[in-house]
Order: sequence, then structure tokens, then C-alpha cells
Amino acid sequence: MTQDLLPITRVPRTGLPPHAVVVGDPARAAAVAALLDGAEEVSYHREYRVFSGSWKGLPVVVASHGVGAPGAILLFQELADAGVRTFLRFGTAGAMKPGIGDGDLVVAEAAVRDDGVTHQLLPPEYPAVAAPEAVLALQRAARAAGAPHHRGVVWTRAAFQPGLLPLFSYAGAGLAAIEMELSALLVTASLRGLVAGGVLVIDGTNADELVDEQATGGYDPHREVVAAGVERGAVVSLEALRLLTEAEEGERA
Repeated sequence: MTQDLLPITRVPRTGLPPHAVVVGDPARAAAVAALLDGAEEVSYHREYRVFSGSWKGLPVVVASHGVGAPGAILLFQELADAGVRTFLRFGTAGAMKPGIGDGDLVVAEAAVRDDGVTHQLLPPEYPAVAAPEAVLALQRAARAAGAPHHRGVVWTRAAFQPGLLPLFSYAGAGLAAIEMELSALLVTASLRGLVAGGVLVIDGTNADELVDEQATGGYDPHREVVAAGVERGAVVSLEALRLLTEAEEGERA
């Protein structure tokens, strides 16, 4: 019955596993879900493609949220309404400082709230911070996978392409990467008492003022080095969910 489905994503109101990996691209959601045992597509409406299955015995959700925080936050909110309590965003990002290479992973500790939506929900002083246990689980999973990785604060920015307006540069602030949705997830999780974190695959040097068009030929996320990083990142995300659950069960024991 339609009343048993949530209105935006069309996911069931009940019955989903409490742990989720969320990604931007519906095709990436399918690719991550292919790593699961017994994966089934739960729903596919607009950009929101949702799967359930299990990773090493842990029931999980894999879902896509599309491009940009205003649409993504709708998925986060409805998955939370449906009972998801732990979220890990697995996406791509542009490097913001030297030493972070294409295909490397960035484990987010916090995010700059330039996302275009959360400032309409609460004051700008409210922080977007990852759960410490999520940061540590992602770092541990990356180490176990042998994946090159870094920790740091990322910049969630609503505009993907540069415009005519001058933008304040965070390049000198030590930020690790720039992406489009994470701060909306972290704020949603904090407001609802959920656990959330994020791991991002570097697909280029994508901050406006850092791009060297002559040296790089422009932004191209469709390279083998990025694809290899995405494959590693998918495993890291799923394994981090398992580690988080393992830690939760240890605390209750």
C-alpha cells in the first residue's frame, strides 16, 4: 500500500536495516550492493535507489541520494524515519591541499556547512561534525584494506562549477577536500542523535583556484586511478559499518 511508503524516496516506513552506506550515483549504489550477500533492490524513485543485503553477516542498506545537499538531505531524513541509525557517506571529492593524490581516500572529521540547505534549518554557528567512532572505524578499515588515506575537514559546497562571484578560499585553512553533500548528513545525524561519518575518493584537484587546466587537461573523474579508489572505498565503507556494529555490541556486553 502506498501509505506504507515514505513520500519522497518511496522506501518502506519499517523493515530496513539500521546501518547504511549512502552514495550519490544510483549506479554506484548498485555497484556497492553487488558486494553484499542476498542484495535486493528495495526501491528506485527519482535519484533515490535503495538496496538491502548483508556484509559479512551484517544487514545493511545501500542508497543513492543524487547530486547536491538539498535533495540528499531528503534521503537522509526519510531513511532515519524508516529506522536507519548509522550512516556512512561514500562519495568522491576534489583534493584541497598537496599530498592528497587521485584515488586516495579522505576520512572526514567535520565539514564546512556551505551546502545550500542546512543554513535554512538552523544557525550557521551549528557545527557539522562526524561521530568520532565513525572516523576511527573508517580509518581502521582503510588501514586494513591497504588504502592510501587521510583525515581532515572537508568543504561541502553547493556550487559545483565556478561562477562570477568571488569565493572565499579555504585553501589556506588546511581543508582536505571539497564535495557537495556531507555536511547535510552530519547535521541531520547530530539533530537526530544518529551516528554518521564519511569517506571520500579523490577524483581530482577540484577547488576552483587550484585547478591547473593546462597540466591536468581539466576535470576528469573517469580515470582508472579513480575507479580503483572507488573499489577500495566501497569495501572500506562496508567494513567500517561492520566495525561500528562490533564496537556497539562490545559496549553492550
